Amino acid sequence: MPQPQQYPILERDSTLAQLPAEYPTDTQDQISELLATSSINRLVVLDDDPTGTQTCHDISVPILRASSSSRIRAHYPPTEAEKLIRTICEKVAEAAKSTGNEIDIVLRGDSTLRGHFPLEPDVAQSVLGAADGLVLAPFFFQGGRFTIDDFAKDATFGFTSSNLRDYVLEKAPGRFTADQLRSVTIDEIRRGGPQAVSEKLLATPSGGVVIVNAAAESDMHVFVAGLLLAESKGKHFLYRTAAAFVSTRLGIRSIPPISAAQLQLPSPRQTGGLIMAGSYVPKTTAQLKYLTDHRGGTGKLAIIEMKVAELVQSPETASQTVAGVVKEVEAHLQAGQDTLVMTSRKLITGADELSSLKIGSVVAEALVGVLQRIEVRPRYIIAKGGITSSDAATKGLNVKRATIVGQAAPGVPLWRCDELTSRHRGVPFVVFPGNVGGEATLCELVEGWY
Repeated sequence: MPQPQQYPILERDSTLAQLPAEYPTDTQDQISELLATSSINRLVVLDDDPTGTQTCHDISVPILRASSSSRIRAHYPPTEAEKLIRTICEKVAEAAKSTGNEIDIVLRGDSTLRGHFPLEPDVAQSVLGAADGLVLAPFFFQGGRFTIDDFAKDATFGFTSSNLRDYVLEKAPGRFTADQLRSVTIDEIRRGGPQAVSEKLLATPSGGVVIVNAAAESDMHVFVAGLLLAESKGKHFLYRTAAAFVSTRLGIRSIPPISAAQLQLPSPRQTGGLIMAGSYVPKTTAQLKYLTDHRGGTGKLAIIEMKVAELVQSPETASQTVAGVVKEVEAHLQAGQDTLVMTSRKLITGADELSSLKIGSVVAEALVGVLQRIEVRPRYIIAKGGITSSDAATKGLNVKRATIVGQAAPGVPLWRCDELTSRHRGVPFVVFPGNVGGEATLCELVEGWY
């Protein structure tokens, strides 16, 4: 087996400029028609992160809860991941059988190329039946993630090669032949349209992997229209994708970000907004710096830093730190100040991966502890980072089902929970991914909602 190759990093603007013109017809109407008239399977999206709702609106999302004998964690080793996925898929299969629905599965991940591949799709198929093939589509326009000539470079992806064909071979050595790795090219999408995509999918050998290239939202629209044509003729795929595929496959069209006026936030303001940040990715750190530099000196933003060294020192020290932060936060919110609670920016790691995960768990629990104890109703809540937002929703706010209102900024989901059992019912809750947006996006959101 040859070793995966290293590929040069492409310059974005010049690369995009060399691509063919986008397909001239808006295929979203065709998608809507196919969804309404064809025998298309119901779509079930299994998402490992609440940020996956970043392209949807006006739908509800149920939140998976841990049983009394288990605990939902941010990261699972393969054996535990297999058990969890199997359990979920068995429940999905039971629901599909009881309702008489045929289903297709999307495995939407925090990053499409992270996770356990091919373990996750293999487990899903072992429970739900074999698909004709696996569709791999990392494209996410709002996050600046394009796939061109099977090339999808991102510094945080845990694999050697940037070429998705090599990615598949690296993750599943000896599993696939060259003929089983197919790609739908941008040229096929933009010149051939849905019909060319459909023909490519229909010709995919059983058990193969289809890589989807896309560099514009219209590319994904064309691909999905072609996919639905293939599905209407009996093809059945399993999907490992980013959020762009999900909304397009559901026929959900994009809308502009939701403004403060649309949310009807109280005017005059009664309390401050709460921003909680636990993500350590460089983009989050840059966004926090921009926010504190531009809002911290105005008196409109209180900044509270939770020292990670104190949180991991001992349970007693962590408890004291959380209690002190809660008092500060409540005072600032009551005074009408927007309040940022962020972990200290120096990443503290353990001697090995498991100890590092334990440190991360302690920090996450501290942030949740703050949110659980705050009695002042915030003007809004922004949770920065996938793990932070997941814990904030499920543990901090006791959310079991949320309405996806839309986006607070491109690629930044805005939720609302109206359940009687949720804390701070009806407060706008922003699920802000750690790696999405520009340097000023977080600051612009806070300023716009002031």
